[in-house]
Amino acid sequence: MTARLESFTQAEIETLEAIMELPDPLLADWLTGRLPIPPEHDQPMLRAMRDAAGQETPQQ
Repeated sequence: MTARLESFTQAEIETLEAIMELPDPLLADWLTGRLPIPPEHDQPMLRAMRDAAGQETPQQ
């Protein structure tokens, strides 16, 4: 993830910071798909995080 963060634009960093300010329980519900992302928060980065959270971690 660090390599990806280094490539973020200033706007993407600001978007990520805004996402990190959201209440943890809501964010957890949205990222796990328990609740849909509401229209006022629906944006590409949050959808990408939700999609990534839904992927299984490879077993080691």
